[in-house]
This record gives sequence, structure tokens and C-alpha cells, in this order.
Amino acid sequence: MSAIPESLTRQALPTMRLKAIRLSTWSLLPFAGLSIALLVWWATTSPVFYPDSVPAKFAPEACFDALWTLFASAEIFPHILVSLKRVLLSLLFALLAGIPLGVLVGLSRSVERATGPLFQFVRMISPLSWMPLAVMVFGIGDAPVYFLLSVAAVWPIMLNVSAGVHAIDPRWLTLARSLCANRRETLFRIIAPAIVAHILTGIRLAIGIVWIVLVPAEMLGVSQGLGYFILDTRDRLAYSELMAVILIIGLLGYLLDLSVRLITQKWTHRRQDN
Repeated sequence: MSAIPESLTRQALPTMRLKAIRLSTWSLLPFAGLSIALLVWWATTSPVFYPDSVPAKFAPEACFDALWTLFASAEIFPHILVSLKRVLLSLLFALLAGIPLGVLVGLSRSVERATGPLFQFVRMISPLSWMPLAVMVFGIGDAPVYFLLSVAAVWPIMLNVSAGVHAIDPRWLTLARSLCANRRETLFRIIAPAIVAHILTGIRLAIGIVWIVLVPAEMLGVSQGLGYFILDTRDRLAYSELMAVILIIGLLGYLLDLSVRLITQKWTHRRQDN
């Protein structure tokens, strides 16, 4: 094998350096965006510009100090765990209802035509609209919270599962029937593997909706949770703690979305490799 000419190596070096610079710049862009947001936050709330005013209580300095105190005292951890438990259990309830409904709607055109207008009508109702009814039916406590979160999560899961069933190549179903596969075998060996990516997409969308509904839902007479803690900080006029909890909510929501995104990417790569 002949050696690479030195002239070609010299020509390639600038191109390689340029690619390395572009790659490093691309990787730093998220940090640049966060830095700009932090700078704008500091400029609009800093005590340097707004001494002894309400905006100064929301400043980054006060917020990060309150954030450190909340974690150091472990005061925030029970609220985080309770909120995550409510979100995960509600997602489980939504999966148990949304996956069978989505499969049924996807397989039967008659069911899809009969239920389509109803489902589209109901899913357009804000989950928060059900708050008074949830309290009247389930009372005060965790039950109405689970109901509201499950209602918010079930629609993106059901619709994505239905879309996944529609996307299955009909020839696979025809092949299964020609091989005398029963409904159980068709469901678990053909339909289920084909809709996993759609289920993960539905879960990701559901998490985004549920995480938004969580805070107002946890103001329904519960005594723990991030939504309750925000209400408590407002009543105590602890604005720095309120801002700290807002950051925690954003961070946890980002991590939940990131985890589902990574699982989806891993599943997609695995399917492509196979």
C-alpha cells in the first residue's frame, strides 16, 4: 500500500482543522443559548439594577442560593419523588388504556369511523377543564390528580398507536393470515414490534403534556408535590424558592423527555441494524 503524498496531507490539514472548529462550535451552541438566557434573566432582575424591589427576589443570585438550601436541607426531595410517582403512574394508566384503544382503532375502520369524532372532540377539551368534576367525583387528594394526568396522557398515546397500526405493511398481516396465525400471534409477533417506536413517541408527547398539567393539578388540596410547593412558596412570599422550584420543574421535565428520546433512538438504531 503506497504512502499518502505529503502534498495531499498538507492540503487535508486545513480542512480537518476547519471541521474540528465547526464541531466544537456546534457542541458549544447549547451552552451559548443558556448563557444568553441567564444573562437576560440577570439583567432584568438583578439587585444591581432593581435594588429593594420585587424583581430582585427572582434574581439568579437569590434563586441559586435558595436552590442550594432546598437540596442541602433535602426539603425538596419528598416533593420531587411524589410528583414523579404521580407522573409515572398516570403514564402507566394512560398506556393501559391508550394502547388497546389505539390498536382497536387502527385495526378496525368501523371502530375508527364510529369513535373518531368523539375522540377528537374529547381530546380537544383541556384536561384542566375537568378539575371541578374530578374534585366532585373523586374528592380531595391524589385521585383527582391521577385522573387529570391520565386524561392528559391517554390521547397522544392512543393516536400514535393507531398511526403505528395504520403504518404496518398490509402484506405482513396477509402473510400472517396465510400462515394460519391466530389473533394473539398476529398481535404480539407482528403488530406489537411494529408499533413500539410509535408508542415511545406517544409517551414522549404525553410526558410533555402531563408535566405541564402536573403543577395546577397538584394544587387540588394535596399536601406534597412540586405544584403544591409552588403554591406554598407563593403564600409564604418566598419568591426565591418559587423561582428555584420552577428551575427544578424545567430540569426534571427536560431529563424525562431526554430519557425517552434516547430510548427511542436506541430502539430505532437496533431495528435498523436488524
